[in-house]
Amino acid sequence: MWSRVVIRSLVAVGSTVGIVVYGIKNELYTVRASKAQSYSFHQPSVQWDNNWDKREPELLLKSIEKGNNHEKINNHEKSNHVLKPEEKSENGEETGKKESKPKVTRHIFLIRHGQYSMDGQGDEEKGLSGLGKEQAKLTGKRLAELGFPYTILVRSTMTRATETAEIISCSVPDVPVVNCDMIREGAPIPPEPPVGHWRPEAQQFYEDGARIEAAFRKYFHRADSCQEQDSYEIMVCHSNVIRYFVCRAMQFPPEAWLRFSLHNCSITWLVIHPSGRIVLKALGDSGHIPIDKLTTS
Repeated sequence: MWSRVVIRSLVAVGSTVGIVVYGIKNELYTVRASKAQSYSFHQPSVQWDNNWDKREPELLLKSIEKGNNHEKINNHEKSNHVLKPEEKSENGEETGKKESKPKVTRHIFLIRHGQYSMDGQGDEEKGLSGLGKEQAKLTGKRLAELGFPYTILVRSTMTRATETAEIISCSVPDVPVVNCDMIREGAPIPPEPPVGHWRPEAQQFYEDGARIEAAFRKYFHRADSCQEQDSYEIMVCHSNVIRYFVCRAMQFPPEAWLRFSLHNCSITWLVIHPSGRIVLKALGDSGHIPIDKLTTS
């Protein structure tokens, strides 16, 4: 009886529509999402930032309104380039607000490359090992079995990731492939707690961190308002990059990225809903790879 009450309570809370409260501070908008039935006995240590991708519809319209108050533009420019939240549709809804809202969900599959040779001098000599090629083939088969209509495969330009993506593409042959230097392996941010066996110089964190953060901002955001169907995107890259992306997406401390490990050719699945909420459906899933073929390096 007690368990039934708890389950019903959780469903009721989960189905409550959030109330978005926003304010202006130093010319930047921040959003805090609060629920109508929040826990009165608990104050969260960290509140979810609903505007994490700077695409909260209400705040986009606020920015537009603010810009209109400071800049005079002619009617032609206004009708072609600016959302007009003051216009109402037949049912009374503001047309600008309606048109700016995302309608669909984005699914991002982050694949770590397969095992590779550590003996090479440069990146070109550090291609996949025989086992790494087997792992990539199994991951491609798994992605195909899931049966999603994948829209794009983005791959790091490092040899081990490029070769992994080529093998995966054989299982999903109709998916276009795009190269990206931004998701090459690197040192995203000094980990906490620090480790003794891996200590890059400050300059490497400075350079790699900016690049990897820029990649996160490019690829992780809710769908554009003009997108009509759910999208399924594959990204083949590296362990450090994936772990940093997960921490950033889930709004965990980014310094925590080194606290967990990923198998080669594992699948991490993140879902970005139209509301901006993110669900981590799988982290380093390697169930499609036999135990005797699992590796982490």
